[in-house]
Amino acid sequence: MGVVTPPTAKAPKQDRSRATRQRLLEAAVACLAEVGWAGSTVSVVAERAGVSRGAAQHHFPTREDLFTAAVEYVAEERSQALRELPSRGRAAVVAALVDLYTGPLFRAALHLWVAASNEEQLRPRVTELEAKVGRETHRIAVRLLNADESRPGVRETVQGLLDMARGLGLANLLTDDAARRRRVVAQWAALVEEALE
Repeated sequence: MGVVTPPTAKAPKQDRSRATRQRLLEAAVACLAEVGWAGSTVSVVAERAGVSRGAAQHHFPTREDLFTAAVEYVAEERSQALRELPSRGRAAVVAALVDLYTGPLFRAALHLWVAASNEEQLRPRVTELEAKVGRETHRIAVRLLNADESRPGVRETVQGLLDMARGLGLANLLTDDAARRRRVVAQWAALVEEALE
């Protein structure tokens, strides 16, 4: 019978592995947000994360694996941010939803969507993931807004809000239109409040 290694002996290596994976995901998101798909290679991400290319490929054998995992990470970060929002009223929820779509996490996801539109091997993975993220975001928004989707038009109102937030995120890629965005968000908050009463 072989020697049994106590679980605590493995913990440091597992912790280092998790930390390396986390650094790679954060570096991949930052690269996508800053330089887009074309400039985000495994080598660039590995260098930014402070690990070797071999270590990066140990965790993520292909570029698609790395960036799909990065989008999953982005999605989970966005969902976690949503779940942590306190119920401070519908106007605050509307503003928080828009904030999620105008930040660097959304920018990174957008670059991956564009890449997926041209990369056959990436498209099904991103499409499936985006459908999952969309369902989760909708579900969390419904809960935060205290929306009753059994009422006619409520589901479409919530979906319209999310589509509007995504559109503001797209507009924010080209210019910082914070002043206009505040007015649009205030109007949408009023519309959502009226529709969900």
